[in-house]
Amino acid sequence: MFNQKRMRDYGVKIGRLETGFYNAITDVDGVTVGHVTLSDQASQTGVTAILPHQGNIFKEKLIASSHVINGFGKTMGTIQMAELGTIETPILLTNTLNVGTGADALIDYMLARNPEIGRTTGSVNPIVAECNDMYLNDIRAKFVKPEHIIQALENTASEFKEGTVGAGTGMLCYSLKGGIGSASRIMEMSHGKYTLGVLVLSNFGILSDLRINGKAVGQELKEAIIREYKEEDKGSVIVIVATDLPVSERQLNRIIKRSVTGLSRTGSIITNGSGEVIIGFSTATKIPHEKPADCLLISTLHEEDMDTAFRAVGEATEEAVLNSLVTAEAVVGRDGNTRPAFKGLIEKFNISLL
Repeated sequence: MFNQKRMRDYGVKIGRLETGFYNAITDVDGVTVGHVTLSDQASQTGVTAILPHQGNIFKEKLIASSHVINGFGKTMGTIQMAELGTIETPILLTNTLNVGTGADALIDYMLARNPEIGRTTGSVNPIVAECNDMYLNDIRAKFVKPEHIIQALENTASEFKEGTVGAGTGMLCYSLKGGIGSASRIMEMSHGKYTLGVLVLSNFGILSDLRINGKAVGQELKEAIIREYKEEDKGSVIVIVATDLPVSERQLNRIIKRSVTGLSRTGSIITNGSGEVIIGFSTATKIPHEKPADCLLISTLHEEDMDTAFRAVGEATEEAVLNSLVTAEAVVGRDGNTRPAFKGLIEKFNISLL
C-alpha cells in the first residue's frame, strides 16, 4: 500500500492461506483506517482510527469481543463489550496518556451523529486502546488533541500507510522502530469465501528474540548493534481483528485468542511489562440499537469450521507484526532518543530474510 515495501516484497511468505487485495484489515468490506501523525522533535506520536463499517455503528452495532493475553494496559471500553458482545463506536489507537483525550473526542464524534444519546436512549461506550511511546515521544506533553482524533475519524480509507505513522509514530518493536502493521487472509469454506484482517500497533519484544518465518534474524542483528541499543521489553501490542465470518461472540472470542500464535511466531514471549490486548469484530451481522418486534436471527459457523479461522488469525497477526517492523522509518525523538529502522539494518549488514 502506498508503494511501501512490505515483508512479501522481500520474498517472505507467511503461512498457507492467500491474502486479500490489500493484504490488510481493510480487505474486510466496509472497514477503513485513518491516521494523524505528529512527528516533530519531542513529539513522536499520533492517533489511528478504525471504522468497522461505513454506516452508523451506534444504531447498527456489530458482534465484538476482546481478549487480554497480558493485562499491562489501559484500554477503555472492553468491560461493556465483554458483557454485551457488541461494539458501537469506531476504535481508536493512541499513546497511553492520551486515552482520556481519545475517549472524550470519540464521545463528541458519536454525540454529533446521534442526538438521542443521553436524551431518549442511554450513553455510548467508546473503544480506545494504547501503547506507551515514552522513549521517543514526550508522552507527558500529551500532544494528541481532540481535533487530531476527529481528523483521523473523518479521513479514513481502504488504503493506508504502515510503520511510523498515526499511533505507531513513536512505537518500538523488537528493540527497533515499530508501529502500525496489517495483513489479511482469505478463508475458503463449503458455504462461502470469507476474509479476516488484522491491524497491529506493535511496541514489544527484544531484538535477539525476533524470528521471521522461523529464522532467527534478530540474533544475527543483535551483535552488530547491541553496543548502541539496549535490549529491553517494556512495551505492548494491540491487535485489532476484523472479519466477515458469521460468528457468535463466543466463537469470535475463540478466534481472536489465537492471535497469540502469530505473536509467538515472531518471537514474543509475552513479557511481564508488555500489555497484549486483542479486540475483534465481525461485520456479518448488524445488531439494531432499537429493539425489533421479532427475535434476532444470527447466522453462525459450525465449530468444525473454526480451525480455518484459527489459522487465518495467527498468520495475519504474524505478518502484520512483521509489516509494522519492515515499513517503519527511524526517527529522532525526545532528548535525542532514537531507534533504527529494520530495513536499514538488514541492508547495511546484508542480512537475508529467507
